[in-house]
Amino acid sequence: MRPWKLFVIFALALGLMAGCQQAAPPTAGTGEETAALGPKTLVLAGHDSFSVSEEVIAQFEQANNVTLQFLSLGDAGEALNKIILSKDAPLADVFFGVDNTFLSRALDADVFVPYESPLLANIPDELKLDPENRLLPVDFGFVNINADRLWFEEQGLPLPETLEDLTKPEHAGLLVVENPATSSPGLAFLLATICHFGEDGYLDFWRALAANDTLVSDSWSEAYFEHFTVGSGGAGDRPLVVSYSTSPPADVLYASDGRTEPASVNVNPPDGTFRQIEFVGVLAGTKEPELAQKLVDFMLSPPFQEDIPLQMFVYPANQDAQLPDLFVQFAEVPADPAQVAPEAIEANREAWIQAWTDVMTR
Repeated sequence: MRPWKLFVIFALALGLMAGCQQAAPPTAGTGEETAALGPKTLVLAGHDSFSVSEEVIAQFEQANNVTLQFLSLGDAGEALNKIILSKDAPLADVFFGVDNTFLSRALDADVFVPYESPLLANIPDELKLDPENRLLPVDFGFVNINADRLWFEEQGLPLPETLEDLTKPEHAGLLVVENPATSSPGLAFLLATICHFGEDGYLDFWRALAANDTLVSDSWSEAYFEHFTVGSGGAGDRPLVVSYSTSPPADVLYASDGRTEPASVNVNPPDGTFRQIEFVGVLAGTKEPELAQKLVDFMLSPPFQEDIPLQMFVYPANQDAQLPDLFVQFAEVPADPAQVAPEAIEANREAWIQAWTDVMTR
């Protein structure tokens, strides 16, 4: 789960949502008559790390005479489960936040309708994982390891370069990771280790990490802001953390000391990073299918896409979107991220997490 949310999401209670009334559809008439009826309401549901600038949302609302409401449903897995459980009485019109670790579950639940947005032409094929276009890629990012550059320099220690390096005695007690049962970057890092070591070897790696005094946190925010020496402002004692390759730009943007270069650096071990892709889809049962499609188009268009990097600290899916200078300078795209098929993740996710739990938390 990513923080750095500059925009407060309207969290609507599920009970209130059940009684939420859509604006009455306009009757036939002139544009002036339609406008006089007031804006329609469109509900965008998603995970609680969704963030977007108010002025960007205002563009969509004004262009389409619509009021956009946000429904925050928890972390990515929890949010998707709520959408699936409510499929007969949809909570929203559009859902954002399914990632490639939950893609097969989302598609098998049959809660999204196909929509081939014209903006897909500007999105690389490698990000399009649903050939029926029920879920369309919005953004992507890379889970990796961040290191406290100054800490390692002061200690005279080289940065780890491989996953195996993390188990060496000189790195004992330095790493904090997230629990894959409660954290999406934690799950992504677990998947990277499975890719690198194989199903026959990944648990041996985790046993070695446990023996090397690796700390487990329940969430990204706890790991980064309480234990990581950079994120905690020096209050933590772990100079290595599982985070994102786009964390260094955030480190500069939110630095309180005015620094112009990040204190954290990326460690991108071969097969030790994982690309997360996030998708948006029109929910079956929406009463406003045309407006829902327009919202999807807008989320794939440059105004929204260029807002993504400094709001959610991930890369825009639209290759025509311009990146901010902080991303150009300090974010990284790892050369060889781990590859795990969504179908394999869906088939094995719970068993992999349970096996990890048996090794790391018992």
